Amino acid sequence: MTWEYALIGLVVGIIIGAVAMRFGNRKLREQHSLQYELEKSKAELADYHQELSNHFAHSAELLDNMARDYRQLYQHMAKGSHDLLPNLPGEKNPFAYQLTESEADNDQVPVQMPRDYPDSASGLLRGDRAVK
Repeated sequence: MTWEYALIGLVVGIIIGAVAMRFGNRKLREQHSLQYELEKSKAELADYHQELSNHFAHSAELLDNMARDYRQLYQHMAKGSHDLLPNLPGEKNPFAYQLTESEADNDQVPVQMPRDYPDSASGLLRGDRAVK
């Protein structure tokens, strides 16, 4: 009978020791906590990336609609100024330039880009400099 008690005590002791090691180990709890935080952060990052992607897709759609509406408004104003003011010279008509179909379809609005250089050479590159 004493062997049976000793064997039962050994089994119970092993079980209690295993449970104590499992739930008493602080590093293991910290590891599980960090793993949970990592998975939560990854999920939040994935949600943020999806939200950012949706935002830019919606912004692109809004900009496309705005460009289309602007072209229609410009064409309407150009047609109206041409129809209502037929004798107005082209330089005084702010809507003298009419968008062609290809420009309207390809989003090519005429732009006069300012130059950051003069028509003639100046400074070091000027050719009429006297050589000493």
